[in-house]
Amino acid sequence: MGLYENVREAAKEKGYSINRLEKELGFARSYIGKFKTITPSIDKIQKIADFLDVTTDYLMSGDKAENNLTARDNRDIAKDLDSIMAKLSSKEDGPVSYNGENLSDESMDLFKEELEIALKRLKLINKEKYNPNKNKK
Repeated sequence: MGLYENVREAAKEKGYSINRLEKELGFARSYIGKFKTITPSIDKIQKIADFLDVTTDYLMSGDKAENNLTARDNRDIAKDLDSIMAKLSSKEDGPVSYNGENLSDESMDLFKEELEIALKRLKLINKEKYNPNKNKK
């Protein structure tokens, strides 16, 4: 399915028609219908995803496996990530190092990206483990 179909499906699951969704988001009438032929800006996709409480990945790909993280889950992950990175950046427990060498700014950025992936995977695992019936599709 394409972007339009994924938006339509997500809206339907939340009880919205495309027209009502456009109205709620302040989009022009039939703007979302144009998604059949155009790809909107990421800001517009993010606005729709936040409103419908789905991920942008789900809207773009339709992959429900990735849709198990809600906007709230993503906010929690971002909060945890920021907290961890703030502690590392402040050198609260000493400088960040690997094999005795301090990490460069580039390495810290890579570490942050990998940590975010790990936190997302952990969130999905925990949702399945501790809420096995709630999150089944």
